[in-house]
Amino acid sequence: MRLVVATCQVDYAGRLTAHLPMATRVLMIKADGSVLVHSDGGSYKPLNWMSPPCTLREGTAEDGRVEWTVSSKGDDTLRITIEEIHHDSSHELGVDPGLQKNGVEKHLQELLADNPETLAPGLRLVRREFPTAIGPVDLMCRDAAGGSVAVEIKRRGEIDGVEQLTRYLELLNRDPLLAPVRGIFAAQEIKPQARVLAADRGITCAVVDYDALRGIDDSEHRLF
Repeated sequence: MRLVVATCQVDYAGRLTAHLPMATRVLMIKADGSVLVHSDGGSYKPLNWMSPPCTLREGTAEDGRVEWTVSSKGDDTLRITIEEIHHDSSHELGVDPGLQKNGVEKHLQELLADNPETLAPGLRLVRREFPTAIGPVDLMCRDAAGGSVAVEIKRRGEIDGVEQLTRYLELLNRDPLLAPVRGIFAAQEIKPQARVLAADRGITCAVVDYDALRGIDDSEHRLF
């Protein structure tokens, strides 16, 4: 991972446009190719980012300043114009073992692994914690037609979970033995913004009734 603290301007062009005026920010370039722009506020969420697969080119703008151009396979472009670099370092983090889930989220994964058909008719489990280079996919399944389905499970479904599943799908679809792989984002509650992003990425959302899966209430309302 490369971490750069720089005074920079950021311009995004794609399905929409966004502009961040000149200010000091943290630029994060991950080993998986993703590029994230962070400020000193706003909690953990980046101000802007580009998910892999994407290409980063370092060059010089017309005014002589350093310019990074990050391009995706589509028409999305993230242009970072750097006025001054205050810190630049690289760190080898190694392979991450993935999030160790506990409580409700872990139990949801176990229940859905035993009952994958509650997510979609004919869905059957291939493996729990299916490994990828950036962490394990909660469930790898096959649908009634034999197609590959990756399932990401959260207690509360937010944009970050959709982004996580998107990264998994981009990697899995590079494997000719699995592709094409579609995604299901499953959670007890899914935020409206996450639904919109999932639809844009071609990911199916499934709201899971935890109590129903445990056999506490009427099985007719297990999933909606």
